[in-house]
Amino acid sequence: MEESPIRFADVDINEILKTLPHRYPFLLIDRVKNIRADYSGIGVKLVSIGEPCFQGHFPERPVYPGVLMIEGMAQTAGVIGIKSVEGTEKPRAVYFLTIDKCKFRKPVLPGQTIEYHMRSIGRRKTMWWFHGDAKVDGVVVAEADVGAMLTD
Repeated sequence: MEESPIRFADVDINEILKTLPHRYPFLLIDRVKNIRADYSGIGVKLVSIGEPCFQGHFPERPVYPGVLMIEGMAQTAGVIGIKSVEGTEKPRAVYFLTIDKCKFRKPVLPGQTIEYHMRSIGRRKTMWWFHGDAKVDGVVVAEADVGAMLTD
């Protein structure tokens, strides 16, 4: 099967800041690459030991929290949705509404890079649903279906 054409090859952190309302420490993606015409793309998160979550999430054996991976999936989906809507000139609010079929498969450690492989599985007016696979070195570490609403 032929892949859908790439509409945005690389959305860097500066463009993400213009697109999403999230800010540090709750902006959980560093870039989004290969946003395609079929509303798919890949979010990238560089996991650093300096992240605030590691102060309390098992300091003796730091593990990146699964709920933050799900939020990273939702933020990636938000960038894909917002960038894909023609004529969007100002940031829209993105409200995370649903999480379904969520599974955590392997721990993510400081120094690893998470890729959020997101693809649209449905859309109705301002509602979007995406399936996401979080991967480290090509291995699925978490997966979920997430739903969100875009609004002005």
